[in-house]
Amino acid sequence: MFKGKWNYICILLDLYNCEIIGYAAGKNKDSKLVCKVFSKIKRPLNEIEILHTDRGNEFKSKAIDELLKTFEIKRSLSKKGCPYDNAVAEVIFKIIKTEFTFNKVFENFEQLEYELFDYINWYNNYTIHGVLGCLSSVEYRLLMSDKKVS
Repeated sequence: MFKGKWNYICILLDLYNCEIIGYAAGKNKDSKLVCKVFSKIKRPLNEIEILHTDRGNEFKSKAIDELLKTFEIKRSLSKKGCPYDNAVAEVIFKIIKTEFTFNKVFENFEQLEYELFDYINWYNNYTIHGVLGCLSSVEYRLLMSDKKVS
């Protein structure tokens, strides 16, 4: 929040290694924010097999439909009233709210974007995950890609 106005964060999480592969901040919670996230992903989009989301309106648009169709990404929606479908994402959002945004007021939108970049870098490279053998998301991805090559 800055100047008394809400801003929104959208992230795309790779369930394979708990890595945030795309993220963006925006003044509106809409499909443009979701498209902005996809535009910032550094890996080929056709490597994404499934996009699992809640039933938010920001994921329902012609632009999102076309993006998914173009890159042959399957859509998976949570069941109505079933928070367990999005359990992993909800845990990550709780972590972000606790570690990044709790009681924080940003001076301007640029500060939010800068600090979000810094936080995502820290989260991906330094937060360890028990399910990944106490490695960070990036360490795990690199270790597994080395094993595939060997």
